[in-house]
Amino acid sequence: MTTTRPLWRNRDFMLLWSGQVVSTVGMRISSLAYPLLVLAETGSALQAGVVGFAQTLPFLLLYLPAGALVDRLDRRRVMLAADGVRVAVLASVVAALSWGEATLTHLVLAVFLDGACFVFFQLAESAALPHLVHRAQLPTALAQNQARENGAELAGQPLGGVLFAIGHAVPFAVNAASFAVSLLSLLFIRPRLQGPRERINNTLLADIAEGLTWLWRQRFLRAIVVLIGATNIVLNALPLVLIVRAQGMGASPALIGVLLSFSGLAAILGAFAAPWLHRRLPGRVVIIGSLWVWAAGTAVLVAMPTPLALGAAAGAGAAIGPAFNVVVNAYRYALAPDHLQARTQSAGRMIAWGTIPLAPLVAGVLLAAIGSTGTLLVLAAFMGAVALVASLLDLSWPRTE
Repeated sequence: MTTTRPLWRNRDFMLLWSGQVVSTVGMRISSLAYPLLVLAETGSALQAGVVGFAQTLPFLLLYLPAGALVDRLDRRRVMLAADGVRVAVLASVVAALSWGEATLTHLVLAVFLDGACFVFFQLAESAALPHLVHRAQLPTALAQNQARENGAELAGQPLGGVLFAIGHAVPFAVNAASFAVSLLSLLFIRPRLQGPRERINNTLLADIAEGLTWLWRQRFLRAIVVLIGATNIVLNALPLVLIVRAQGMGASPALIGVLLSFSGLAAILGAFAAPWLHRRLPGRVVIIGSLWVWAAGTAVLVAMPTPLALGAAAGAGAAIGPAFNVVVNAYRYALAPDHLQARTQSAGRMIAWGTIPLAPLVAGVLLAAIGSTGTLLVLAAFMGAVALVASLLDLSWPRTE
């Protein structure tokens, strides 16, 4: 039974949140270590893009069936299983690097399984959130989760560079330990993380169709997820572009981690402001304004002369992201019933995040063909086109009451 006590006094929410702080730092460490490892062993930005593609391919392939399964299964057990598999996968990478050399095939399989576990865990955690906090506190909880993500990026990116410099296997060993901590925290959460379930007679395909149908009937969310899908191509191509551009400026792995952490710092500040912005600004202003900020921010990166300046410019655009996410997710939570939470989330994520696997591939191909400057210009032009389309659409903010 949830109450309106402050979130920091909500034992079960804080257990989940704290465990995810640790594991998310671990994920950020690995997210930098994987491309650094591929670049160190092969020197190929294209192969680094292939690994990034494999890690995010589950977003396209698994979100729909995973959403239907999570709405059928025990959410706590789904999260426990996901963490356990990720510990085993990362242990295999550590073993390969310790005893010889991890092959590209091994890394592709490892990151694919890692990404698959992320899909299941994220859907189960998101669907469980209303059972841990009062519905009136959901925007604040969403902002606190966003701060968790961005704080992990702030700490994890530079830490990933430092750990990689110590030893190529070290970042992956630390990430494996972080998932073990997350798994342990889940064991101490007391509430059931779902409401009563009726006996399910539908097929999995029928369950998937129910989630897709619900999303299709929500005109506002339908338009937003398509815009996010286009935006994610740019935002998720940028990390590899920034790594390659910083390397061209002579940056060390540790300095690359530092410059990437600027985005985390800016987004933490944005997460603190997100609930206030959610209450005071029209949703249309937040959505369209964010898109134009990201378009301008990508173009500005071309003129940055040093790695730190590159990181500062990239970070400036990250500050608006939390408000964007809180606005969209708070509206979805307000409408979707509990038994559809994972499926409605998965339907939106399949479209919005289904483009993410393309991002590192696009970055790798463009970097190989036209270099980092040309790649940034292409990405900025594409982001500007997305912002223009959004400005021309009727995105009248819907009522939820």
